[in-house]
Parts: sequence; C-alpha cells; structure tokens
Amino acid sequence: MAKKDNTADDFRTRSADELTERLTKLKKEQFNLRFQRANGQLENTGRVRVVRREIARITTILNEQRRKAS
Repeated sequence: MAKKDNTADDFRTRSADELTERLTKLKKEQFNLRFQRANGQLENTGRVRVVRREIARITTILNEQRRKAS
C-alpha cells in the first residue's frame, strides 16, 4: 500500500506559513465542494471527507506549534 502524501508527520515538517497557506486553499476547496453538492454537481463525493480531515490535521498541528512556542 502506498504512503499517503499528506500525513501528520509530513505537515509537522512544514513551517507555520506553509501550513496556513495550505489551510486557506483547503477551506476554499471545501467551500466549492459544498456549493457543488448543493447544486447536485458534485461527482467525487469522497473528496469532501478527505478535505475535511486534512483541514483538521493542519489545524491540530498549528495548535501544537503554537503551544510549543509559548
């Protein structure tokens, strides 16, 4: 089985700026996916779950980094 690209360990090696930028992109994608689902145009329904979990991972890691810094 292939290793996932966006695991928590991969995110921990990135800087806070990179994570914030990725988080912004994911939130925009999540908005677009919600919009597509509401209009009945969403084809890849599994992507909603993947995006939601990546957002949670990044948010958790950013909070960990903030706690370490203080």
